[in-house]
Amino acid sequence: MKEKGMIKNYTKIFTASLICLALAVPGVSFAAKDTEWDKTFTRSDKVDHEKIAYTNRFGITVSADKYLPKGLDKSRKHPAIVIGTPYGGVKEQGAGIYAQTLAERGFITIAFDESYNGESGGQPRRVSSPDIFVEDFSAGVDYLGTLPYVDRNRIGAIGLCGSGAFAITAAQVDHRIKAVATASMYDMSRFMRYGWEDSMTDEQRNQTLDQLAEQRWKDVDNGTPELTPAFPSEPATTIPEGLDPITREFFEYYAMERGHHPNSIAAFTKTSAMSFMNFPLMDHIESISPRPILFIMGEKAHSRYFTEDAYEMAAEPKELLIVPGARHIDLYDDMKLIPFDKLTSFFTDNLK
Repeated sequence: MKEKGMIKNYTKIFTASLICLALAVPGVSFAAKDTEWDKTFTRSDKVDHEKIAYTNRFGITVSADKYLPKGLDKSRKHPAIVIGTPYGGVKEQGAGIYAQTLAERGFITIAFDESYNGESGGQPRRVSSPDIFVEDFSAGVDYLGTLPYVDRNRIGAIGLCGSGAFAITAAQVDHRIKAVATASMYDMSRFMRYGWEDSMTDEQRNQTLDQLAEQRWKDVDNGTPELTPAFPSEPATTIPEGLDPITREFFEYYAMERGHHPNSIAAFTKTSAMSFMNFPLMDHIESISPRPILFIMGEKAHSRYFTEDAYEMAAEPKELLIVPGARHIDLYDDMKLIPFDKLTSFFTDNLK
């Protein structure tokens, strides 16, 4: 009975943390039709916005929002930043807030949907892949480098939640990324293989892998992959009783008016976990040096240990900024808590 209880508890946390989730040549872009404002945040009159799309090296179309400072002098070269979403999120939420705000402060920015998710291409839908999600950052660099007003030697990256680890992993091998910042980082490979706070036993891991193996048979027989539990398609007005603290926090953001977006159901194919369990992220984080990393985390974030451990593993130059009173999700969208002044100075100093 104790063993079943442990597995049930792990499954609950597993589901909660998953919530946090030109056709051949990389970097070649094509025009995408701009639609009415579809974000969870107010449009700024200080920037120009455009929906764009480009392909990654796997040939998957990546959809993104581009933000330019209003009145940008396109005869000159400028610094640029590629920004990834929280794990399970889309560009119309937190990543877009970062992109728009940093564009107001003079940077050219793009916020993108990971492959297979949001408005990006890829079949089957809702796949999650450490390799491809890391590649999506480099594909964003490809795109930015095709813009005549972007300085190819002044491109940085920001990753929120799960994309924090993806951004760092991309920078390990893509030396075009000159500076990296993370906020409320999650290491999804570590979490899926070792469990919450590395509490998973070998027996529990083997049982999880047995379940995933059976899930593959189910997907083959059904002809379509099954998804992890999703949040309601319409925004909720109240938080259900009985949720554990982590699920409750994510419900507050993804399922309620605060952060709800129809493209973000915060679910992935169940068998996606196999890739994360097999392929670790950030194993070579020290190799990013001498390029700088800025780690940002909330004082009250349940995810602190991911950032703290990554900071310890990274080589200099590195910085750790702890935001007083902030929880994990607060660094997605709370303009009073997100340290935009620090992000501005960090990228201004390091994208010279």
